[in-house]
Amino acid sequence: TRPAKHRETSFGARDFGGFQDCFFRDRPMDTAQIAVVGAGVAGLSTAVCISRLVPRCSVTVISDKFTPDTTSDVAAGMLIPHTYPDTPIHKQKQWFRETFNHLFAIANSAEAGDAGVHLVSGIKGSGGWTLTRRIEDLWELHPSFDVVVNCSGLGSRQLAGDSKIFPVRGQVLQVQAPWVEHFIRDGSGLTYIYPGTSHVTLGGTRQKGDWNLSPDAENSREILSRCCALEPSLHGACNIREKVGLRPYRPGVRLQTELLARDGRRLPVVHHYGHGSGGISVHWGTALEATRLVSECVHALRTPTPKSKL
Repeated sequence: TRPAKHRETSFGARDFGGFQDCFFRDRPMDTAQIAVVGAGVAGLSTAVCISRLVPRCSVTVISDKFTPDTTSDVAAGMLIPHTYPDTPIHKQKQWFRETFNHLFAIANSAEAGDAGVHLVSGIKGSGGWTLTRRIEDLWELHPSFDVVVNCSGLGSRQLAGDSKIFPVRGQVLQVQAPWVEHFIRDGSGLTYIYPGTSHVTLGGTRQKGDWNLSPDAENSREILSRCCALEPSLHGACNIREKVGLRPYRPGVRLQTELLARDGRRLPVVHHYGHGSGGISVHWGTALEATRLVSECVHALRTPTPKSKL
């Protein structure tokens, strides 16, 4: 698979336009430039869907953090239906069904063993770009990009001025316990044991409004104690690593288009964030919906504006 092109920079917003030459010098004139802000499971899934389904476009994923430093890397990655109070039930079922079908196909394919990195390789195969950079304002991306997809999760408090989204802190332990072959989860879902391809994840915590990314020793002791009560053999687990992630919780996933306007300029933005702890469970379904919105934006950009007759 051809590696994705990658750029890393710490330049300020005013310098972003300088990258146009190296990014876009050979692009056809009708190629739509799409920026996806955020490199978690929502952002990468959306980038893959756009590159597959929107013709004549170039996708760049921009984030200050890539794997293994995202919240998605901390998550146990269990496919379990989640509820979003502000999102219609039929839409949640659609997202989950599309995500389940996508992951089920991977699980039954030759790529099953590499499923943990499938989304990244999908962006490499489509010839997209990744750029390590912190975005302070979505307007930084104008005019270098025609459409922006905001998958910044908690970053949307600043980038979209959304006070509805807040962190739910999750601390887990990643341990070596290869004899654990089946998952165990208590009724509330607060305590869980999820075996993965390289480690077993023990969890967890749900601390609303807590922005602390440093592991808490007391949390770790409580997690290990609760998990050992469910599976006593975990007393023999080794190579224990503490991990913390901040779930981007919102009453409903925000999936909508916003047209930003400033000094006569316009920038279409597709918002795609607020999955909370359910990102793994609905990511492909919501990414497909975000892609449909991007496609509508690109179509509008390519449709000539009728001139009024005087």
